[in-house]
Amino acid sequence: MGLVGGEENGNGERVGEVHIGSKNKYKRMDSDFVEEDLALYNDGMEMTRKNSNSKKFVFLCAIFASLNSVLLGYDVGVMSGAILFIQEDLKISEVQEEVLVGILSIISLLGSLAAGKTSDAIGRKWTIAFAAIIFQTGAAVMTFAPNFRVLMIGRLFAGIGIGFGVMIAPVYIVEISPAIARGSLTSFPEIFVNLGILLGYVSNYAFSGLPPHISWRIMLGVGIFPSIFMGFALFVIPESPRWLVMQNRIEEAREVLLKTNESEREVEERLAEIQVAAGMANAEKYEAKAVWHEILYPSPPVRRMLITGCGIQCFQQITGIDATVYYSPTIFKDAGIKGNTQLLAATVAVGFTKTIFILVATFLIDKVGRKPLLYVSTIGMTTCLIGLSLTLTFMGKEKIGIGLAILAVCGNVAFFSVGIGPICWVMSSEIFPLRLRAQASALGAVGSRVSSGAVAMSFLSVSRAITVGGTFFVFAVFSAFSVAFVHTCVPETKGKTLEQIEMIFQNEGEWNRQELEMGDIQQLVQKE
Repeated sequence: MGLVGGEENGNGERVGEVHIGSKNKYKRMDSDFVEEDLALYNDGMEMTRKNSNSKKFVFLCAIFASLNSVLLGYDVGVMSGAILFIQEDLKISEVQEEVLVGILSIISLLGSLAAGKTSDAIGRKWTIAFAAIIFQTGAAVMTFAPNFRVLMIGRLFAGIGIGFGVMIAPVYIVEISPAIARGSLTSFPEIFVNLGILLGYVSNYAFSGLPPHISWRIMLGVGIFPSIFMGFALFVIPESPRWLVMQNRIEEAREVLLKTNESEREVEERLAEIQVAAGMANAEKYEAKAVWHEILYPSPPVRRMLITGCGIQCFQQITGIDATVYYSPTIFKDAGIKGNTQLLAATVAVGFTKTIFILVATFLIDKVGRKPLLYVSTIGMTTCLIGLSLTLTFMGKEKIGIGLAILAVCGNVAFFSVGIGPICWVMSSEIFPLRLRAQASALGAVGSRVSSGAVAMSFLSVSRAITVGGTFFVFAVFSAFSVAFVHTCVPETKGKTLEQIEMIFQNEGEWNRQELEMGDIQQLVQKE
């Protein structure tokens, strides 16, 4: 050890010596700590950048996959106004009007049924592209239709394309998203449906001043443009990693997971879970016939999944949301608003409300959870539907009745959009096991489309028989039943991986026990 300065005293000891070796040692130790801190800081920054990039990539994939949903929303919104001018131009009857509006939902079930098998055969990504091509063909035929018959042919193509789109987009997003953000991202298709509805309403208002034989053609023709962007999306979005595993393309699946997850360890864990779920060792057991056999003759866990998935899809529609959106001009006319321009302006307010509250749902769905939002949604819708029924029955044509009717309609679509609207698609996509997911989700979409078509194709006839107010009272009754359904049949899936959700359904009532346990844990944490 080095000594500096100092003189010897009488005892031979040096006075004033300084042990600088120990100081240098401490300096070196301090330097080592600084280097370690810098290394940890750099690692943390690198991890933060990677996390940010993976989130942005998944976010972008969810947006592109949801573009087909704009087509459905635009068609729903634009047809509510275009039908006024089609009726005037082509001189169609009330029955033809109902068929033209409602047939899209009925025909789309064919697309939904075919989408399950198609997506298993060619992949989720290319099924999304196929949906856009079919819809684009239908929209072009409708735009140039010289008569009702050709208009219906275009409507059939558009319906099949929409059926493919509404089924495959949630499945793709739920399979590519990390568990912590899956609810928010899987609600994107519903956000884009609402955006499409708003664009349809705005298009109606913007082109309503044109001659009738031109206005409705432009309104329908504008719907072609969203599908064009799908061509660009195909160069960005990857294939679903779960589909790649099912095809035994493990390395490709790992590459996709590396882009969508935050760490390599997490990637390997997810990949292992997916491989187990896919049942690769027994994959040959789950050919198409075997899958449909398992769905048509389900085991108790699969039966519970089907009741939850298909039930929530049906309740989403039989509470009358499509009647509210398709026939909002009819509702407001019954309330006392006169003139096409005024009617279409009122529908724009409905579109804005629906879009704003679907954005609210996106922020809440992974924080609050699915089930609390479903309670708020179904109870709120029931209240608004009863209010609308009473307003149209007892205060129709009065000034205060007009205001209350607009308020009730906006309230109904707001509660729908904050809960059952987006959560319906989230739940029906995430609760089924991988081997059944495509076909079971398609079956749920069929239930949704059949319910939607039945409502849309019967609304005018039923309203003529029991009045518009009476019809909405029926919707209110269905909405009240949906509250009971949510309480009895819908588990909480927030924050769980797809494989964990599958385990919830293995034992009847397990989700109730889990909710109680989670509640007890939260209370204990708060006390501590």
